[in-house]
Amino acid sequence: MVIAIDGPAGAGKSSVARAVARELGFTFLDTGAMYRAVGLAAADSGDAPANVAERIDLEVGDRVLLDGRDVTEAIRAPGVSAAASKVAADPAVRRALVAKQQAIMAEGDWVAEGRDIATVVAPDAAVKVFLTADPAERAKRRVAQIGGDHDKILKAMAERDERDATGDRTVHEPAPDAIPVDTTGLTIDEVVAQIVTLAVEARELT
Repeated sequence: MVIAIDGPAGAGKSSVARAVARELGFTFLDTGAMYRAVGLAAADSGDAPANVAERIDLEVGDRVLLDGRDVTEAIRAPGVSAAASKVAADPAVRRALVAKQQAIMAEGDWVAEGRDIATVVAPDAAVKVFLTADPAERAKRRVAQIGGDHDKILKAMAERDERDATGDRTVHEPAPDAIPVDTTGLTIDEVVAQIVTLAVEARELT
């Protein structure tokens, strides 16, 4: 079974997906970490992001390994976040990583999170959830996660949302069969409980 958790930056995808995976005993796939790793590797090597996405070996779990090197902390730096958003806008990068993600999830039970995961990467997922949150709440969560000035992060997030809404990206458009969950004001446990219930119901139908 695949549970696909979609939504914009700061909506709570990573925290919720990790907790859902723990609760259900599934494996967590952080697709955003893959784009961050490409952004980091491209910046380090000076190579074209599309070439990097094709050639690198990525292992994504509790730790993120890039060609065998642990980059779990390095990919969370603010500069890498901006680089990840930019490389994710490259169709060639997306094609390469989508293929890797689909190969990873071909077997087993997964909770996968990432923008457009439910529309592009795992369109046949048994459970699709689209998380949203008020922009100010999203910025507040990002500050708690990485530090920084709230207003600057809110502005950067708005710019990222605009960039992610251009071209062929579907970040602001949930899959037609996705369940929308507004996480504003909810605890992680409350959101997780909703998604676990959806997963149990989906499993009973199969």
